[in-house]
Order: sequence, then C-alpha cells, then structure tokens
Amino acid sequence: MKINKQVKVSGRVQGVFFRKSTQQKALELGIKGWVKNESDGSVLVEMEGNPSSIIEMEEWLKHGPPIAKVESLETSEGEVFGYADFLIVR
Repeated sequence: MKINKQVKVSGRVQGVFFRKSTQQKALELGIKGWVKNESDGSVLVEMEGNPSSIIEMEEWLKHGPPIAKVESLETSEGEVFGYADFLIVR
C-alpha cells in the first residue's frame, strides 16, 4: 500500500542543496514525487511510497542536508497520484 504526504519544510532550506539532497534521499528510499522551492523561503515536498519509507523520509526532512537549518515541518496527507519518479521542480 502506498501513501501520499505533502511536507512544507521551513527554516534555512533554500541555497543549501536541500532539493538535490531530498531527491537523492527519496531515490534511495524508493519514494516518488517532487520537491520545489516556495516563494516564502520554504521547500515543499510531495512524496509517495510505502509507509515505512515515508516515515524514514519525514525523519530525514527534520534535519535535511548538513548545512540546512530546519525550523519546522507542516505535514498533510493526500491522495496517491502514482508518480513515476522523484523530480526537482523549478
């Protein structure tokens, strides 16, 4: 069973390779979806995968890559779209 979650990551998360690192972690965990920068300085992640992989990804997002400073996560659940890959959206 796959689940879908959308996570808004706030803090110092732009200009610190957050999107690329998120993509690499998602691919490592077999997660599909996308990541993009938002105009308010946050990063938005939409991810689909098995529940244990999504939990592991959420734990990783609490810290992100080494030079990021994550202050908060806002998480919501959505419907599964069946993404084929994990992309960086510009």
